[in-house]
Formats: sequence, structure tokens, C-alpha cells
Amino acid sequence: MRQSLVTLGAVAAVSAGMALSSPAAQAADPSAGTAGSAAGSDPASRERAFTAASAEFGVPRTVLEAVSYAQTRWDFNPGHSSSGGYGPMHLVDANLGSAAEGRGLGEAPAPAPAPAADTLGRAATLTGLSEDALRTDELANIRGGAALLAATQKRLGLPTGEGTDAGQWYAAVADASGSAEQDVAVAFADDTYSVIRAGASRTTVDGKQVSLLPSAVTPQAAQVDKLGLLKKQNRGDVDCPPGLDCEWVPAPYAKTGPGAGDYGNHDLANRPVAPKITNIVIHNTEATYDTTLKLVSDPDYLAWNYTLRSSDGHIAQHLDPKDVGWHAGNWYINGHSIGLEHEGFAATGAQWFSEPMYRSSARLVRYLADKYDIPLDMQHIFGHDQIPGVTPANVAGMHWDPGPYWNWEHYFQLLGAPLQAHTSGAAKDLVRILPGFEDNRQTVTFCDGKTADSCGSQPTNFVYLHTSPSESAPLVGDIGRKANGAPSTTSVSDIGARAQAGLTFAVADRQGDWTAIWFNGVKGWFLNPAADPTAVPVKGWYVVPKAGLAKAPVYGRAYPEASAYPAGIPVQALAPLQYTFAPGQRYAVGDLTVPTDYYRAVTFSPDTPNDHVDVVGQDRYYQISLGHRFAFVRAADVDVVPAQ
Repeated sequence: MRQSLVTLGAVAAVSAGMALSSPAAQAADPSAGTAGSAAGSDPASRERAFTAASAEFGVPRTVLEAVSYAQTRWDFNPGHSSSGGYGPMHLVDANLGSAAEGRGLGEAPAPAPAPAADTLGRAATLTGLSEDALRTDELANIRGGAALLAATQKRLGLPTGEGTDAGQWYAAVADASGSAEQDVAVAFADDTYSVIRAGASRTTVDGKQVSLLPSAVTPQAAQVDKLGLLKKQNRGDVDCPPGLDCEWVPAPYAKTGPGAGDYGNHDLANRPVAPKITNIVIHNTEATYDTTLKLVSDPDYLAWNYTLRSSDGHIAQHLDPKDVGWHAGNWYINGHSIGLEHEGFAATGAQWFSEPMYRSSARLVRYLADKYDIPLDMQHIFGHDQIPGVTPANVAGMHWDPGPYWNWEHYFQLLGAPLQAHTSGAAKDLVRILPGFEDNRQTVTFCDGKTADSCGSQPTNFVYLHTSPSESAPLVGDIGRKANGAPSTTSVSDIGARAQAGLTFAVADRQGDWTAIWFNGVKGWFLNPAADPTAVPVKGWYVVPKAGLAKAPVYGRAYPEASAYPAGIPVQALAPLQYTFAPGQRYAVGDLTVPTDYYRAVTFSPDTPNDHVDVVGQDRYYQISLGHRFAFVRAADVDVVPAQ
């Protein structure tokens, strides 16, 4: 598995990046020039900036670096959402607006949250630097973050200085969360101190090498009471764990016309009793947070369960967990899933998928998975792009979010379920794709929809599959996307030849440094050298067609057999998808306990006869890893084989 390797330790000299205002910083580098003049291409400049800011403002470097890691993983973000979020220290520009601008739809709009803390403006006041410098220059930004921490520490009457005990900074770290709620601030501080204890090292998206050696620390948690934060918030109807900043922004269940079926934007149900909740779907919004709240508040649109804001990980819940959102493009999956929309645009990746949002999302998913007994794996926690179409005609139009730039490996680490777990060096039949992220920069094109090279170089979450073991061989085709079987492309929305990180596939062949897997009915080859593997062997099961079958049909939903439908409820057709699962092929099993049911809800009133009813069948299905998207096979059509 590819990993980023960074040089341990920090260089004490400050980088030449901008004019420094403090005597200590000027002494460290009296020749420093104008903003951004030299730091851009220097891999060590961010490490030196942390060291210099620590000395200038008397903040222990471990604390400063850990706060930055918890906010951005040391990346230089260009500003997220409608409230900013700039640089390694995630300085927020509240003057850009707030979620309040997105409210006002419906008869009883939800109250707007408190405005975001203007940490960018406060940092400008404390340092005398311009807001533009704080947005764009790494040294200025880190100095601003250090100034904020030091100012809070002094306000609380606590000691400052490079050599002070890192545990004495717990309250200042909690304050850096920007939250007025104590449990949210404490959760951020706990995340930060876990970084100090564990250490971290990585190469950032823009090529900077930063590391933090692990160190023992005892947080002075009682000091957080000095901040005067709200100790208990009335969160209304939200279904969120402590430590998350959540609010209730309801999606309307309303009539939109005279007919029984004229309503929106979700369905009433009695989950998890019926249908059972078995999955969580990760989406991105393809819109700003404010626009997203307008959409989910529109009875003529559609709804999902939660929206997460990029700038700070703030969460809005829209549906009661018992009800069914319209978010997956597959009614069967809707009935069994909780949908999480993450603010951002799939083609711009890390510019929107911020660390606060990843951390909030992971904490929410852990809570929901525990509450509804959902396994923490990629067969149950998956992207919208993994969901199959329900019929052959639907396949090509299915969504591809959250896209190639969502960091699945990091996300599952935050979930406490690393994708590397449960591997075995002796296994040979199944492999899990784990190419790493930061160093896995696959070619992706047309991110702006017009220009081939508009994506730039970004970390990616997949490996390409070729028709033969060669980089020059065409990419495999996907007959669901292109009926003529033409090769897939590198376009940002084309998932036809992408084996995504975290997914498990059945091995079809090996040749030298190349491995082939079964993928949508064909062999797909990817480079997997033993010295630098992009996949690891895993245990599990795979399926093969029953003896005598010319092929095993694959489906986009697990609907009941015809005899299960009571009188008055039409039997739902079960059309096989266009992919061929023939003898000689095998596919990894993702789930052997798939519910077989159809939730009928086609009218507004739950009292309508034969409506809002879950039809349960006796037929059995398995979820398989067919390609980038999963699929279902009937147990009667396949044999399950333990992988070796």
C-alpha cells in the first residue's frame, strides 16, 4: 500500500515568505520579503512556519501543529462554503455570509444558527496582517492561528511560552473549534490531543512535508469551564451524538397537487422496524450549503437525512430516521439507507472536502451505525457512485458522487474501521484496493466540463483498469454506460474503469506486477507490484454461477418473489441488468444477509389501503462487488465459495 513518507523533525529557521512584524520573527529571517514570495515550492516551508509561529507567540509547537492537523491535516485550503475556512489553520471569514442566507422557505423556516466566528478578522487584528495575506500566505496564516491560541490562553489567565506544558492549552484548543457549545468544543479538543499522543506525518496536497512526533500529554480538561460555553443545548428533534454541532431543518412532507401521488419530498415509514435500515450513503451536494438547504426545504424537490457544511462540519438534519428520503436514485436502497449530503463539488475534491466535515461525518456515521447495527465497511457505508441502477435503462444515468477525490481510506480511519483490517498475506482469491491517497494521483480530465487538463494534479481514490497488463492498453469498457462496449475514459464523471479504494474484488489473473480482477463481466488489469502494492489480499467469500446456468442474472434491487405480494399490491418487475456473469467468472460477496422486500408508498396518506406497506419475500439475495457499483444476485442462481 502506497504511503507518503516525510522527513521527521523541523527546521528552526523561518521561511522567506512575507514581511514579518515581530522582533523574534525578523531576527529569525531579517531578509523575509513580500507575501508568498518563496514558500510555494519549498516542501519544508510549512514545517518551518509552524516552528517560527510557535516561537513568536509562545504556543507549544505540538499544540499548534495538532490544531492545524485536526482542522485541515495541514493542507492549505482555499476557503470552504459560505463562511470561508482558509489555510492550514482554517481561518474563517464570517463576512462572506452564513447559513442564515439559505433560510426562509416554507411556512415555518428553521431559525438560523449563530454566525460563524470571524477568526480571520480576529487574526488580522491580533497580528496586524492583512486579511488577504492570512488567506493566501502559509506563514501569515499559521501566525494568525498561533495568535488566536495565545490570545485565548492569556484571556483565561493561563501560562504561555514555547516550553509550557501542552496539557495547559486544552481550553484554548477547545475555543479554536469556533463552537459556542461545550460538548462540541470538547470533542474538537479531544480530537486534537489524540493527534498529539499518536503523532502524525504526511505530505500535504500541495506537496509540503509536515510531521509531529507522538508525545505523552495530560490535558487539563477542567479549564474548559473558563470559556463560559453553553453546557447543554436544546437540539430539538435532531438524532445526533454529543460532540456534534447539529440543528433540525425539516424537509416538508406536503401535498403538491390534487392527486394522491402529488406530494413531496420524502415518504413516511416505520423504520427500522420496516424496512430495516442497513446502509448509509455518502453524497456530495454539487451546490453550496445555503442552496442545499433551500432545495431540501422545497416540497417539490427531494430529501435526504443530513447535510454537512464544509467550513466547519456543522450538521443539519432533515428527516426523522423512521422516514424514507429520496436520495439514492434506487428505491430499494432508499428504503434501507440513511443519506448524508456533504457540501461540495465532486470535481474540485479537496477544496470542499474539509477535515472538519470528514470528522463530523465520521462521528455521525459511527453513532448511526451503532444505533442501527450497520457494519462499518464499504459494503454498508458506501458512496452514491456505488449504487446500481434498478433497470438496464437506469444504469447510465446513475450519479457518480462523491467522486474520485473523496478520501475513503482516511474516512474509514476516522470511523475506527481502517480498510487495511482483516487482511491476510496468505489469501489469494480476493484483493482489496488500497492505493493510498496523497501519492495516488491518477490522471483525471474535464473537471470543468470543457478542458481536458482542468483537474490538475489531485490525490485520487482509485486505480484504473486496463484490458491487458499494460499502461498503454485501453481502459476496460462498461456496457451499462456505453452499450457498444467502447473503452472508458479518464473524464471525471466516468467510473467505468475505476476500481475504488476499499472495495474488494475477486482475482481473475496475475502476470508479473499486474493483477486482473473480474469487473462488470470482463477482466480488468491494474498495476500491483509486490514492492509497492495497490491492493492487499483479504479473506471472505465469492460467488460463481450454479452448475448448468449459462449465466447468473445480476440485479439492481432485491425485490420479493411474485407470490409474496398480497392482493391489491402490484408485483414489482425484477429486470436483470445488462452485465454478464458467466461461468468462469467470480465476484466477491459484500453481504450474505440482504433484506428481500419492497416498501410500497405511492400515496400521500399513510392510511391508504395497501400503501405504506413493506412486502417481505422468502427469496434470498447476496450483494456482490460487480464493478465500481455493487449488484445483487439470487442465492438460487449462485454458489458461495470461501476464498482461499
